[in-house]
Amino acid sequence: MENQTTVTYFILLGFPYNPPIQMFLFFTFALIYVATLLGNMMIMIVIRSNRNLHSPMYFFLSHLSFLDICYSSVTVPKLLTNLYGSKRISYNGCIAQVFFIVLTGTTEALILAAMAFDRYTAICKPMHYVQIMNSVFCRLLMGSAWAISSLYSMLNALSLLKLVFCGPNIIKHFSCELPSLLPLSCTETFLNRIMFFITATTLAGSSFFVILASYIQIISTVLKMHSAAAKRKTFSTCSSHLIVVMLFYGTSCFRYMSPTSSYSAIVGEFFSIQYSISTPMINPIIYSLITKEVKEAIKKLIWYKSLALC
Repeated sequence: MENQTTVTYFILLGFPYNPPIQMFLFFTFALIYVATLLGNMMIMIVIRSNRNLHSPMYFFLSHLSFLDICYSSVTVPKLLTNLYGSKRISYNGCIAQVFFIVLTGTTEALILAAMAFDRYTAICKPMHYVQIMNSVFCRLLMGSAWAISSLYSMLNALSLLKLVFCGPNIIKHFSCELPSLLPLSCTETFLNRIMFFITATTLAGSSFFVILASYIQIISTVLKMHSAAAKRKTFSTCSSHLIVVMLFYGTSCFRYMSPTSSYSAIVGEFFSIQYSISTPMINPIIYSLITKEVKEAIKKLIWYKSLALC
């Protein structure tokens, strides 16, 4: 496919503040990124090393942690470069960033739906849980999430190659995302917007429907329980997942589904920071603090490491 664009690079003009503030933001985002890497790697190590956590729920959580590392790594390293040095990103680099942002974000949405279905099966159909959520089915769900997301992100990224970017080349954002990139096109983007809206609505809507339907059934089942201890245990297991779902879906849907003219660049940056930078860091904190099994496994791992050092 021939590339007709006259723009060879874009300027990522996110956080256009004075040098002292940019330096503060650099260290803040660097600290968040390090915390994201360490927190999610710890979750993956704990799940892998503890046999009690070798279940479908923690299989999905381990993959979610891996995905959060990937998701954060798509934007944060380039953001740190922009704050400290050059704000340029090549045309090909910008298209690639669009691809990987959509890929990792969509995969995360689908994994959250799979986790909701897992909780529904465990709580509402406990007698059939082992048969339904077997290892083959879990791997099929995970592979399907990656395959669907890859196709979806490829369609939206390749459609950008048909557009002509002849200037301006300034993106008022800290990363290449479709809502910020499409307005810069010199050619009509109606088909791109329609395709993105239809595919995004289908994927986000279907995954959110699975989550909503699962938790309606879960809440209905929990309310019928006679044991207060069983209710507390069930809600503690599900509450962490619900918090992550609300943080991710709320901000990402507002960013991608709202018309660009309805909010300022600052508001767009705020929501992008929430779902692409803050949420990957917060996820392991939420799961380790609320989920008792993960909390205990982390304590045991730290205790064993302390003994080994002594």
